[in-house]
Amino acid sequence: MLWKLSLTGLKSRFKDYAVLFSGLTLAAAIFYMFMTIAINPAFLKGSMAIAFSITQMVFIFGIALLAIITLVYIVYANSFLLSMRKKDYGTYMILGARNSKIGRLIFTETVVIGLLATALGILIGIGLTQVVSQLLISQLGLQLHKFLGFYLPAILWTVVFFVVLFFLAAIWNRHKLVSTSVIKLLHEDQKPVKLRNNRIWKATEVILGLALLAIGYWAMWDYHQLQIKSVEIGFVTILAGSYFVFDSVFTTVINALRKNKKFKYSKLHSFTLGQLKFRLGDYNRVLTVISLLFALALGAITVGLNFNNMTETALQATYYDAVLYKRDAKVNQQLKKVAVRKQTTLNYKVNGKKKFPVLYVTDQEIAKKKIKFQSGRKNGDQMNWKTKTITVAGVKNKKQEMNFQLASLTPYSDYEVKVVTPAEYVKIPGKNKQVTLLLINNFRSNFNNIEKLQKMSLDQTVTKDAQGVYVSLNNSKSAQYRLVASVASGFEFMGFFLGLAFLAMLASTLMFKVLSGANSDRPRYEMLWKVGSRRKLLKSSIKAEIGTLFALPAVLGVIDVLFGLQFFKGILANPYDKIWIPFTIFLVLYLLYYLITVKLYEEIVLKK
Repeated sequence: MLWKLSLTGLKSRFKDYAVLFSGLTLAAAIFYMFMTIAINPAFLKGSMAIAFSITQMVFIFGIALLAIITLVYIVYANSFLLSMRKKDYGTYMILGARNSKIGRLIFTETVVIGLLATALGILIGIGLTQVVSQLLISQLGLQLHKFLGFYLPAILWTVVFFVVLFFLAAIWNRHKLVSTSVIKLLHEDQKPVKLRNNRIWKATEVILGLALLAIGYWAMWDYHQLQIKSVEIGFVTILAGSYFVFDSVFTTVINALRKNKKFKYSKLHSFTLGQLKFRLGDYNRVLTVISLLFALALGAITVGLNFNNMTETALQATYYDAVLYKRDAKVNQQLKKVAVRKQTTLNYKVNGKKKFPVLYVTDQEIAKKKIKFQSGRKNGDQMNWKTKTITVAGVKNKKQEMNFQLASLTPYSDYEVKVVTPAEYVKIPGKNKQVTLLLINNFRSNFNNIEKLQKMSLDQTVTKDAQGVYVSLNNSKSAQYRLVASVASGFEFMGFFLGLAFLAMLASTLMFKVLSGANSDRPRYEMLWKVGSRRKLLKSSIKAEIGTLFALPAVLGVIDVLFGLQFFKGILANPYDKIWIPFTIFLVLYLLYYLITVKLYEEIVLKK
């Protein structure tokens, strides 16, 4: 009988549980996807293990961040749902149900919902992993055969993580319910909201809130001086400042509007402002957390999408697209597959028997070939690259970088470079060596063929040490591009999906908070209806009230992001590039959650 009553209660709150269920399902799906990519050894069997080992570290960081946010989300969502069901449980106790029975019931309900959400999330995560991994593999140029999104260890880790979370939540729910008296359970939605009207304290909070936010924004803006301390200072001050702002500044604005009689007595503004005044007194902590989650979510998507610009910087750092250390039939055959725009050869000799090995190049060779390189100069936080031509005087002057740049185009980058005349060059013992310098059309589209060509052209006779040959490859443009692309791609995907998960959690948390008070608000709307208020005005009041509650953390979150992006200037050339794209995506999804909340709230308070 008790289970039938419980199922009836769940059916009556189906929409509320559906919101919780969707948020948990999305979190489980993304957690599984991150876990699969981070721990699946199939990726390390690809064509370049180092590329994905870096990406794995990025996704492990994403797992840790997602786990923390999911924990916060479950705590908030669980407490709101429990508060909405307290009256039901109190009724069961009046009907004769024992505390132990109710405790087992709430424990089982919490665990079952968690297991169902986790199971569905894993199923969605398998499909999501299949799609995302293929996009990631394609973007990194890896070659994996028969890779599947299904990975048993990732499933086990996901199940263990969420089961532990829901088990702890169920224990807490049971403890909280059993220790609460029946009277308090029955009158949960009738608890008065305490308002503090101490003007001195409110003024102090206004000053503290704005001052702390200013300090936090300054810390994020001046990150190049504070370094990692800017994050620590910014987090603490922005968290505390946001709380004081919600508790004082917005309340002060509402009080000022209530004193404006023309505005107050227009339509249902007096009622709406009264509702908001009581809401903000009860919502301070929730709005503070949501504003920070909003900033994290929007920041994750913005930064993630902008990480793709790192690959452009990587391309600017090296002038020649490929350097061929040897030419044979296989290399020449592969060379036909790339669209070569310009080809230059450099002749040189080496004398490695001396104590200080030397690389010899003729002055005629340097003057004739006009070999170029990219010279980097730091401007603020970013490197600016300028193309320069290697000259004889520049190579002879060891204080300049031309000497090193010329040597780095050969497998002997640590050798000293000496410029000699053609006559002296002929007398130097040793075989003439040659490297071919290539400029190729559309580096990105030809990347896989360029990388293959670069690997095939390694001179295995340079050193018997395989690590030495690998260093030669690591200095190439294709290796640098792959290295940066692996980091950029990992952060791009992680940022986008973390942002979506955070958005679902923060919006549904605010939705729970609004809907949890809907039943206690219903008598007020019934009273307004009875005294003649039109349904259109009531709906307008609801939209304004809920819209304000959604807008306040969003506005503060956007300001947090605009200042917080300064921290990434040391990594990204322009973290604000195309900022309208992530902002538009995010705000459209956020607006969708707002409209759903308004619809659900209207169905409760305006139900005939």
